[in-house]
Amino acid sequence: MKTVLVCGAAGFIGKNVLERLLPRTDLRVVAVLHKTGLPGDLAGHPRLTTVYADLTRAEEVARALKGVDAVVQAAATTSGAKDIVNTPAHHVTDNAVMNSLLLRACHDAGVGHFLFFSCTVMYPDQARPVKETDFTGEVTDRYFGVGWTKVYVEKMCEFYARLGRTRCTVMRHSNVYGPHDKYDLERSHVFGATVAKVMAAKDGKVVVWGEGTEARDLLYVADLVDFVEAALDRQKTPFELVNVGAGTAVSVAELVRRVIARSGRPLSVEFDKTKPTIPFSLSVDRAKAKVLFGWEPKTGLDVGIDKSLAWYRDHVVKGAAA
Repeated sequence: MKTVLVCGAAGFIGKNVLERLLPRTDLRVVAVLHKTGLPGDLAGHPRLTTVYADLTRAEEVARALKGVDAVVQAAATTSGAKDIVNTPAHHVTDNAVMNSLLLRACHDAGVGHFLFFSCTVMYPDQARPVKETDFTGEVTDRYFGVGWTKVYVEKMCEFYARLGRTRCTVMRHSNVYGPHDKYDLERSHVFGATVAKVMAAKDGKVVVWGEGTEARDLLYVADLVDFVEAALDRQKTPFELVNVGAGTAVSVAELVRRVIARSGRPLSVEFDKTKPTIPFSLSVDRAKAKVLFGWEPKTGLDVGIDKSLAWYRDHVVKGAAA
């Protein structure tokens, strides 16, 4: 039985990975937690083992990796556009340290597979979907810190994969959304912030930061987890770097209008150009993911919005009322 360690298990992606892997009887799943625990339905799962560790400390990383066959690395210091613009160092140091320590420890311990959630912030702003080879070596100023940190970790993955002990999968995923997302205005990305604004609006309007012309490739989280499973089960090569996204870009203004429409709330939209925004549009070419892993997204945006709104009502709205 393969033992899979899920780092960042209490986070957005980590929780979704746990929910998918725990029913599998061919896997033993271990969750790495730091300061935040798991919700009751996961914390009490009979097949889950939990380990508390600070992944920026080498001795705690080594302890967490004992007896592990594969690592799904979803631990990160994350937030939304506000912090990327105002406090860019927030995304750099801890993420570089924890991933460096994890990769070295995986190599030292002979861990067979390391899966890393990168992102698409290193890509240029362009009209057509970007391929994995479209990274030019230049990162837009607003994404400079987080973008180069991701590229550094990607290269660390390739370096350790070349040493022959640990296969590495780098997922350059687009903007992920869905259940367990951060639905608040301070820390969330565009989708979570949009849902929070729409569902909490009390004066008949939704205020959007910026002009709403920037566009994002939006990927429902279950589709991302589909890719994780495909990579765990199918990758035999030492190293793969793969785009994982919907393949189309949706403007922020269009996303807001669609969330309002699916919510059924009678709201108007206003744009606040004084608020932080990142004027950048992107979609990814996902052909490589299909060729190598037979993967493509299954969830259309309207269906994903409906599922996300249902989860929000069941967990955020009801939780606040309890």
